[in-house]
Amino acid sequence: MAHANAGASLPVPNVQALAETWNGSGDQVPHRYVRTEETGAGEVVAGRAIPVVDLSRLLDPRSSEEELANLGDACQHWGFFHLVNHGVPDEVIQDVKRDFTEFFKLPLEAKKVHAQVPGGLEGYGQSFVFSETQKLDWADMIYLMISPKESRDLRFWPTQPPSFRDSIDRYSAETARVTACLLQFMAADLGVQPERLMEVFQGQPQSMRTTYYPPCRQAGDVLGLSPHTDATGIALLLHVKDVQGLQIRRDGKWLAVDPLDGAFIVNIGDILEIISNGRYKSTEHRAVVHPDKDRISAAMFHQPCPNTTVGPLPELVKKDSNGARFKSTGYMDFMKSFFNAKLDGRRSHMDALRI
Repeated sequence: MAHANAGASLPVPNVQALAETWNGSGDQVPHRYVRTEETGAGEVVAGRAIPVVDLSRLLDPRSSEEELANLGDACQHWGFFHLVNHGVPDEVIQDVKRDFTEFFKLPLEAKKVHAQVPGGLEGYGQSFVFSETQKLDWADMIYLMISPKESRDLRFWPTQPPSFRDSIDRYSAETARVTACLLQFMAADLGVQPERLMEVFQGQPQSMRTTYYPPCRQAGDVLGLSPHTDATGIALLLHVKDVQGLQIRRDGKWLAVDPLDGAFIVNIGDILEIISNGRYKSTEHRAVVHPDKDRISAAMFHQPCPNTTVGPLPELVKKDSNGARFKSTGYMDFMKSFFNAKLDGRRSHMDALRI
């Protein structure tokens, strides 16, 4: 997900309300949601698991070296992995799951109190709608700036359920701790000093996108989330409802990723691919919907500070016989490029930075 101040999204009809009426009718899915040219492109492979990284083994001196190699392989060759034994208390996770589930159960008018405003992405609505003719995703979302706290706009923070804000505060602190730990081990795998990655993510800015995917009886004709890579550093995905929907592109095919009980799904974003000089991979992914079950997922994004210059670490460039693989750019310029690519209908915004 992107920085909330770098772009804007046009208002479109609420998908949850649409699904509640449309699913019981005999009508065809509205044409702006028909995505058969994309849903039918590429074989979908089920039953092949992504790597599993154990944070407790990384922290244990007896197993750290072996697990570090496992982490490095996942980041270099997959860009996605399950993270188990992460240490986030189950109570914190269950509170966040409960509160987001309760939020999406609220009447539409209650949710629209926190709706996006013209010219912004933060709040309740849909993401990346830049034209009146654009094909739409079968999903609604609420997007919040989480950290630093002074970046929050509380107009968009639900007051129902009453525990929502406290739950997010605790969850934010725990995921920031996990991410800081991962960044230190990633630095070790890359062969750079731990503070080199932490400098890029100083203060650990966070944003959170929680997405509600209503069921769709023509599920094969729609997409819950369009194919994309994340214009961020690291994302931690939590399945609020354990319904399969995430797919990652690998070897020209779409690999369906099943939820793993108690695990986060971690994915490498574009910023880490650039910083690592291409050693780590930001992998394209999408979300599909279920014909008769709703799905909720919450992604916590960790990104650089707005004034950060994003480019390959010089010490990694020196080690690469091909030199720098990406140009350096300001983070906010990078985000503008990200949004311009969406506006122009281009899938990748990274091509302009590749050398």
